[in-house]
Amino acid sequence: GIAAKYTDATFVVVNKSGAGGIVAIKHILAEKADGYQFAAVTKSNVGKIVSTGNKINVEDLDWMAMMVSDPEAIITSRTQSINTWEQIVADAKEKGGSQIWVGPAAGGNDHIMAMKTWDAAGIKAKWIPYASGGKAMAALLGGHGVAYVGNPQDVIGRPDLKVAVVSSSKRLEGDFADVPTFMEVGIDGLDNEIMWRGFMAKKGLPEEAKAFYTDLFAKINADPEWQAYVKRGGAVPLFDKEDKFLATVKKDQKEFGEVLQQIGAIK
Repeated sequence: GIAAKYTDATFVVVNKSGAGGIVAIKHILAEKADGYQFAAVTKSNVGKIVSTGNKINVEDLDWMAMMVSDPEAIITSRTQSINTWEQIVADAKEKGGSQIWVGPAAGGNDHIMAMKTWDAAGIKAKWIPYASGGKAMAALLGGHGVAYVGNPQDVIGRPDLKVAVVSSSKRLEGDFADVPTFMEVGIDGLDNEIMWRGFMAKKGLPEEAKAFYTDLFAKINADPEWQAYVKRGGAVPLFDKEDKFLATVKKDQKEFGEVLQQIGAIK
């Protein structure tokens, strides 16, 4: 991997799946803050902390590095008759609230993106959550929904899927250059909805470990191979750490709370 260019340390990936990342976060919090364990984290995990009412304090975590800004996208099946944004809207209006959208989990970033989209477009639909993005996409391809909420990279190598519309202030490059933005299809206020991706650990890491990871993540972020990999999926490489990352997490936590309260998902 790219990290091997900059360190001899070996990394073992342990999958702690369940509850939209809550299982992994609780595992990290239960371990020692010794620098030997850290977790991959996304904006959706923050949504799950809020929607499940978990008493996880984001300040008990060390937000090491935000590495990727991935635009939210509405994805459709090329094999279904409804696969453009205009067709989705027309079908939603015809079905009067019974149109189905699919995605991973309830109360995560993609679910909230779906609700914001319905609100902005003046349509109603139902959200059917699946255990994973892969299962939700399989449901979409099986005709069990008209739209999947994810990110452009979800369709790479999948000729049966297409990005109908993307949340970006301007068109993406490369394979996604022909995908319209929300602004282009007449929807305002959805031009900066992203799924950030990064790494965190339990607060209280030894200074030596903290310095090691900060240096390593900075080097990976600047690596041309990493930059090309991220951009190929329609995402943007970035490097926000510590206080800046935590400020984003808190802002997202507040917004998730407001949106979920608004729809009655939490009290």
